[in-house]
Amino acid sequence: MFKKGIFNHSNLSHSRIFPILALIIIILPLLLFLDCKSAKIGERIQRVENGLLKAILIKGQPVEKMKLADRMERYKVPGVSIAVINNYKIEWAHGYGVIEAEGTEPVTPETLFQAASISKPVAAMAALHMVQQGLIDLNENVNNKLVSWKVPENEFTAAKKVTLRGLLSHSAGVTVHGFRGYTQDEELPTLRQVLDGEKPANSKPIRVDIAPDSQFRYSGGGYCIMQQLLINLKDEPFPEIMEKTVLQRLGMTHSSFIQPLTEELRAAAATGHRDNGKPVKGKWHTYPEMAAAGLWTTPSDLVDFAIELMLSREGKSNKILSQDMTNQMLTPQHGSYGLGIGVNGQGQNLYFSHGGGNEGFRCFLVAYPERGQGFAIMTNSDNGGSLYSEILRSVATEYGWSDFLPKEKTLAKVEPEIYDLYVGKYQLTPEIILTISKEDHRLYVLPPGQAKTEIYPESETTFFATEQDAQITFIKNSAGEVVELILKQWGREMTAKKVR
Repeated sequence: MFKKGIFNHSNLSHSRIFPILALIIIILPLLLFLDCKSAKIGERIQRVENGLLKAILIKGQPVEKMKLADRMERYKVPGVSIAVINNYKIEWAHGYGVIEAEGTEPVTPETLFQAASISKPVAAMAALHMVQQGLIDLNENVNNKLVSWKVPENEFTAAKKVTLRGLLSHSAGVTVHGFRGYTQDEELPTLRQVLDGEKPANSKPIRVDIAPDSQFRYSGGGYCIMQQLLINLKDEPFPEIMEKTVLQRLGMTHSSFIQPLTEELRAAAATGHRDNGKPVKGKWHTYPEMAAAGLWTTPSDLVDFAIELMLSREGKSNKILSQDMTNQMLTPQHGSYGLGIGVNGQGQNLYFSHGGGNEGFRCFLVAYPERGQGFAIMTNSDNGGSLYSEILRSVATEYGWSDFLPKEKTLAKVEPEIYDLYVGKYQLTPEIILTISKEDHRLYVLPPGQAKTEIYPESETTFFATEQDAQITFIKNSAGEVVELILKQWGREMTAKKVR
């Protein structure tokens, strides 16, 4: 005799068995699919974490893939947070390290970081929403709508006026590149004091000193004018404007423009760190220049912002901006900068991006609207830019982006004895001295406060680093003595005199 079981007639009728079996048949493949998908994403994450790449690859040599944990230690970056977009959704988000050096509290996807200049595109979205509402025209004189403060007129504004289009695209001819913020024990200026450069503001007056609409020149000062403009248009504090206009609508629940941070938000915030790995005095600086540098957020919230831009561009979402307004935002105005954000490439390789750097924080956001892919990274260190560039190259490799990949260079054959000519100290600025040394027939450069880095010969006088895209050329006088070097990095050339 059979024992009674779950499928015994005395326990369960046929009418109840078959629906359960059908449900199992439907759910089981779904669960297997989800497990398989989760495993594949896990494998992707591991490849990104273990596939960091230097800026330069040497032709003919094996590609060195580095581990994230090792590179965090190399650059003295305590914490990193990453979010990746695929198919217009967040595919994964992860935190690494700790919120403060020597501490134990881990970075999570909900940890707040300073977005620094990535505040600008988020603030620009609010300004463009007000254009849609008819509160201001992109091309009208902003002084028509400014109330409590106005852009001082001068010879440069005689022919053309400062417009919102100019402010958003950094082409209004406005001064002040960026801001260092204020330590916890410093008095905070009002926005009006920042605009006029009056104490306790630590930046110069924000003024027009070149003809508006004549050229691109990055200006955080212009975004302070825009901040004042939005306050006058809505007659509300700027953090409230941003909360209602952008953050709430996009579900950016871990974001705020409040400066200084409330006690509740402080508990979730990462501490900024200097390039020597030490915490910023008072944990972070406060930025009353909110539109330019005041956003606290997470990579997950930043990619939600990017996803909205991508979908709105295609007319598939209009939570804040219409399709037309979004396309205006993503249209280059001067050079490769749109209305609040950088725009590069074409077709499948079209991408928008913005970087950010506040005292103790470095971050980056990029998205490919045609691909539905993107990436946001936030770090709590002045060295975060070097680290996130290596992570970005790993992400670009994994997701098939042709941008942000390493360059390849060929080594030149140079007799090591020649290196002796280059050994010495070179003064780049009154405070910065580069030390060139030779060890085991290899040449190294040591910037102050950073680790020693090997440089490789591209010719007898020109050398390159691999961790960053930097080039050093040694200059000789008529007697064949090395008298200076020229450092090329970040699109700039800087000369350093040999002092000994």
